[in-house]
Amino acid sequence: MREALSGLTVRGRAFLAAGTTAVVCAVLLGQPALTRVGVLVVALPLATALVLGRSRYRLALVRTVTPQLVVAGQPARVNLALTNEGRTPSGVLLLEDHVPYVLGTRPRFVLDGIGNGWRRQVTYQVRSDVRGRFEIGPMTVRVGDAFGLVELGRAFRMTVPLVVTPRTVVLPPINLGGGSTGSGDNRPRAFAMGSAEDVTVRDYRQGDDLRRVHWPSSARTGELMVRREEQPWQSRATILLDNRLLSHRGQGIASSLEAAVSAAASVALHLSHRGFQVRLVTASGEDASAAKGAGGGQWHLRDADLSTRPLLEALAVLELDGRGRLDTSWLGEQAQGGLTVAVLGSLDQSDGPALRRIVHHTSAALAIALDVDAWSGPHAGTGSAAPFLSRSGWRAVPLGPRDRLETVWQDLGRTTRTVGRGSAVVS
Repeated sequence: MREALSGLTVRGRAFLAAGTTAVVCAVLLGQPALTRVGVLVVALPLATALVLGRSRYRLALVRTVTPQLVVAGQPARVNLALTNEGRTPSGVLLLEDHVPYVLGTRPRFVLDGIGNGWRRQVTYQVRSDVRGRFEIGPMTVRVGDAFGLVELGRAFRMTVPLVVTPRTVVLPPINLGGGSTGSGDNRPRAFAMGSAEDVTVRDYRQGDDLRRVHWPSSARTGELMVRREEQPWQSRATILLDNRLLSHRGQGIASSLEAAVSAAASVALHLSHRGFQVRLVTASGEDASAAKGAGGGQWHLRDADLSTRPLLEALAVLELDGRGRLDTSWLGEQAQGGLTVAVLGSLDQSDGPALRRIVHHTSAALAIALDVDAWSGPHAGTGSAAPFLSRSGWRAVPLGPRDRLETVWQDLGRTTRTVGRGSAVVS
């Protein structure tokens, strides 16, 4: 009852005050009829509060978001399914779902006719132009009477995540240089010729054909070793995204960081469609694409490969890093070779050793260098780090705030540069 009285609305409190005033005036003026009216007016909100306070609402909520992962600018649909299995009188439900402000205004609904076995479904849309991971919920429910005298609050603490990935553009195919571009399938590599050192072998297993026994290796190890006639092979690519605070300019969605994130996402999808196994590393040296994402939600990225989902989820929540140097510890996790595509911001001479080390560990080093000063103002651009990267052995092209990424990507394909231990000539 105490909770019900605390839920009196302005109208309910006005009825209570008016009824009390009428009773006091009736006693002072000696008007019995006015006393009965005052008692009736006071009894109405109190009786309503008593009925609602003793009612047992057994409300259940199931919230689903479809899809749970979308590209920035695309809408997602939120479905609310409410049921009531308790015995309650007819009333009114006032629903308000809490959503982050970037997804839009908080949706509010009014539902009536509450009773035993009551079921309702409500749907609304959310959309964000900002990448990130957002929690939809909790839901607050206010149960009111038909007269609007009392409202009781309830809350469902359950929330559902929504991941908004950066915008991407379709990139044209270019000659990446420095080795094969991959086909998307694991292709066999035969070892019909070569010395013992060129043959990949493994331990003998029961059932292996004895004709595959590699006798030189068996004699050297003292155990039977068999040849691997074919070895699965797939092109690999690493995307390096410079997310250091000192490397970027601007604020919000108009910052150079957002342009870098969008470029990295576009390159990741492009390389994945060309058959590359793609991973993402940041300035901290972390393999961000190995992080856990949103779980088993539905996938709704247009023309996207499911294998890039962890990478795109990592890009959705990527933030600026306060470190001052590029960490290249991730180079020790892979053998020499492969493709590296870097999306870089502002650089200085202290970054030279790290950049040259990356070139030494890759067969093709490509870079998109952002002219980050151009994001500070319309006439603030002083040039990108592309020339500095070229002197360090990279094939690099600049990217400004008004440049089209697909055009810059084509320019990167036409750039000729000697990198690593071999020459990558691109026409």
